[in-house]
Amino acid sequence: MSSSPKAIVLLSGGLDSTYNLFKAVRQLKVARTLTFNYGQKAAGKEIETARRLSSDLGVAHQVVELPWFRDFTHTALVASGVEVPSGVEVRIDSVEHSLRTAKSVWVPNRNGILLNIAAGFAEGLGAQYVIPGFNLEEAQTFPDNTDAFLRSLDQAFSYSTASRVRTQCFSVHLDKGQIVAEGKALGLPFARLWPCYFAGDKWCGRCESCQRYARALAANGLSFEELREV
Repeated sequence: MSSSPKAIVLLSGGLDSTYNLFKAVRQLKVARTLTFNYGQKAAGKEIETARRLSSDLGVAHQVVELPWFRDFTHTALVASGVEVPSGVEVRIDSVEHSLRTAKSVWVPNRNGILLNIAAGFAEGLGAQYVIPGFNLEEAQTFPDNTDAFLRSLDQAFSYSTASRVRTQCFSVHLDKGQIVAEGKALGLPFARLWPCYFAGDKWCGRCESCQRYARALAANGLSFEELREV
C-alpha cells in the first residue's frame, strides 16, 4: 500500500463520507481525513464521529475551523434562529418538494470551498486525490454533489495546484440505498455514524438527512430505530 497513490478524505462521519473513507483505505493510502467546522449545528457530533472512525482505521485526522462562514451564510444548518425542515415538512420521495427544502440548508459554495482547501492539503502532503462523499440521490437537489461538478473542479485544480490534484468519489453514481448495500460488505459501522443535521444525544430521525438514512437502511433490511439505540 505504500506505493499506492495518496488521498485526502473529507469526513463528516455521515454515510457517504464514511463509505468513501472505507473504500479509500482499501484502494489508496489515506494521508489524512479532514472534518470542517463551519458552524453547522451538528459540528460537535461530526467531529467526534470522524475522529473515532479515523482512529479505528489508523488514519490521521484534522479539524479545519472555518468560523468566517457565518459572515456570509444564514442557512438553517448554521443560523440558530432558522429552523431546519423536519418531520412532515420533509418529503424525500418528491424531488420537487426536496428542491424547495434544499434552499433552507444550502450553504453558498460550501463544497467548492471545502474541496479547494482539501486540494491545498493534498498538494502540500503529496497526495494525488481529494475524496468527498457525494451521492446520486442528493445530486438531484444539490448541483455541487454531481459528477459534473467534480470534473469541473479537476479542471480548476489543474491550474491551481502544481501537482494537478484530482477528485475521486466512490459514491457519486450510487444512491444511498446502494451505498448501504455496498457498505455492509465493507463493514461500515452503521450504528456509529452521524447522519443527523443536529447534535443531540441520538439521531433526531426527523430531519431530511435522517429520513434518507432511514430509507436506505430499510431498503437493506436494517432498522434505523434499532441502530439509533445501540
